Amino acid sequence: MPETPVGAIELVLDYLVGEGVEYVFGVPGGALVPLYEALAGREAIRPVLTKHEAGAAFMADGYARVRRGLGVCCGTTGPGATNALTGVACAHADSIPLLLLTAQVSTAGLGRGAAQECSPFYGDTVALYTAVTKLSAVVPDGTKAGELVRRSLRAALTGRTGAVHLSVPGDVARARVPRDLRPASAYRPLSRPVDRDGVRRVADLLRRAERPCLFAGHGTNLAHAGPALARLSERHGLPVATTPKAKGVLREDHPLALGVFGYGGSRWADRYLTDHDVDVLVVVGSSLGELATNAWDPRLQPTRALVQIDVDPESVGLNYRVQLGLVGDARATLEALAAELGDEPLPSAESSRVRLSVLRRAMPRRHEVDRATGPGTVHPVDLVDGVARVMPADAMLFVDIGNCMSWFLHYHECRRPDSFFISLGWASMGSSIGIAIGGAMAAPGRRALVAVGDAAFAMSGMEVHTAVEYDVPVTFIVLNDGGHGMVAHGDELLFARSVCPARFRGPLDVRQIAEGLGARAFAARSPIELDRVLAAALAEPGPSVVDVAIDPRVVPPPLRTRADTLKHYFASRGTSHTTTTSDK
Repeated sequence: MPETPVGAIELVLDYLVGEGVEYVFGVPGGALVPLYEALAGREAIRPVLTKHEAGAAFMADGYARVRRGLGVCCGTTGPGATNALTGVACAHADSIPLLLLTAQVSTAGLGRGAAQECSPFYGDTVALYTAVTKLSAVVPDGTKAGELVRRSLRAALTGRTGAVHLSVPGDVARARVPRDLRPASAYRPLSRPVDRDGVRRVADLLRRAERPCLFAGHGTNLAHAGPALARLSERHGLPVATTPKAKGVLREDHPLALGVFGYGGSRWADRYLTDHDVDVLVVVGSSLGELATNAWDPRLQPTRALVQIDVDPESVGLNYRVQLGLVGDARATLEALAAELGDEPLPSAESSRVRLSVLRRAMPRRHEVDRATGPGTVHPVDLVDGVARVMPADAMLFVDIGNCMSWFLHYHECRRPDSFFISLGWASMGSSIGIAIGGAMAAPGRRALVAVGDAAFAMSGMEVHTAVEYDVPVTFIVLNDGGHGMVAHGDELLFARSVCPARFRGPLDVRQIAEGLGARAFAARSPIELDRVLAAALAEPGPSVVDVAIDPRVVPPPLRTRADTLKHYFASRGTSHTTTTSDK
């Protein structure tokens, strides 16, 4: 007996439930009512009302990052669709699998100036999202709903994962269609690709190497390859550096951890990778972009062979001359490499451990700073260390864009994998607030902490109210220095004067704002009270906000390094860093 037909939007939701999706983040609107009507009758998948569609996209991003699955958000036609653009683009730039569902006016009204119409006649959102997604399409009629949602899920969740967009007209959403529901294995591959011949060649290079090193990128996070990376490193004595986005994929107190290389990088990683002693460098899950390489530092090129492993063939050899490129999943490839190498340590294992030990004794991991600050303020390094002292062992730290990322990338030590998150693909200020809320909802029982500047908080802080309404355990720590500190400091470092209007005319009263949004609010105005205030905020079962006064004159050391890099880079118009790709 054939199944009873369902609405096309019901079929879409059936597929999302099949992918394990629990929430749809968004803001309702007239044309989006069919979606919310369908959600109202379900328990497995629930709507979350956000304050803005950008917040909805960031929450879907965070949910997907932490859960390592699909995140879903929605927006109504017109401004609802365009408001989500930045969040969707950020997710796509970081290869986060995300589905945006946008409404469209009923097909009978297309081209006739219907209210908030988003068609080729009046601003085409399908075309708009084509530039920032793997797939952007309109569902033209109900019979296409199943086909297009399967195609969207396949695009979002396979290869280099990313964002996708479906626009659903109101009448199409309600159209009755057969319940053609198929398992994931029927519409997308579930196996993880491995280049077996390439793995054997990498193993041979490592056996003959004298000074090998692993360089792990964000792709190791996406593939959940941290455990495989740790096993390979430990068994064969391979030092590991990471890109900024992969910070903590190998815990940073590990004896073989060099820490971050690139923006905000550790002194150990910088010295080890640029002193021309590394002969075989195995890069896993990174395209070696600007922030991961200190603006394509040519010294990163090893003396013998650079091996690049990536699920995206377009990333292999993109920025550096590669002697061996492998296209494959990071986790599956690292597991295959460990099996190929066997149980015997590499010939280089002991010397690598000695060299790393000597380096650690020769210099500290972090830049030393004078922690003196003005009255009524806290030094950012004291804040970073204070967070480390009080945060629960299984807590997640979400770091925003601006000076806070300089401080936390460099000074925070990740002691557990899957505990550090930063959206650096498009590097959107304020993104961490929504991402943390979505991430916390994906991991019930784990506390989320956010490090965010006051200027970024001004952009997205209203989403604190969303955390309050849904009782999400997030502690938002606001580094309050009176405006856009990174911009102000950058002006001084690059031009020795202020160029941009970067400082607010009056400070934000973050504590009062937070209380107005219903969160428990705290303030820290000295290092002495910092631990007490942070501990009190973390003791709250629901969301809390900590307003930390930061001396606006304190410049992060990584920003000084970044300014020096940019001066050199701009002066040479990039030519000094293109030598690595000259004979691709």
